[in-house]
Amino acid sequence: METLSYETVIDAPMQKVWDILWNPETYSKWTQYFGTGSIMKSDWKVGGKTYFLNAKGEGMVSTIDSLDEPNQIVFKHLGMVDKDGNEDTQSKEVMEWNGSFEKYFLIDFGGKTKLHTEVQVEKEWQDHMDTGFTKGLMVVKSLAEGVSFGAV
Repeated sequence: METLSYETVIDAPMQKVWDILWNPETYSKWTQYFGTGSIMKSDWKVGGKTYFLNAKGEGMVSTIDSLDEPNQIVFKHLGMVDKDGNEDTQSKEVMEWNGSFEKYFLIDFGGKTKLHTEVQVEKEWQDHMDTGFTKGLMVVKSLAEGVSFGAV
């Protein structure tokens, strides 16, 4: 398992950056590099259920391990969801990465926000995560700073 981290400084307050990360309209914009039509459904409860899904309804089932809005959120990935909504948290495939974390930290940086993300992934997903987070955080930055961004 690899731990990857990404960071950017955004000229906007922490709450605005938080809202752009997790608002359904803007979430699908910055996560488009992970998969077109990406959505997140969450009960926003520690220990509850959060789903990261593609346009077909497939994706991951996770839980919120830690939440302190707008400072940080930590997701713990539990398994996969198929297009019929069935959850797999026990297969050999899933057990290889079950319990991996995805973390978002927002730090006040003199009126700006330092956004730091960390994700634990299997090595074969590193390029996909690098592309998704590098391009995605550029979109978060441009949305928060009110700058127009080409493909958004």
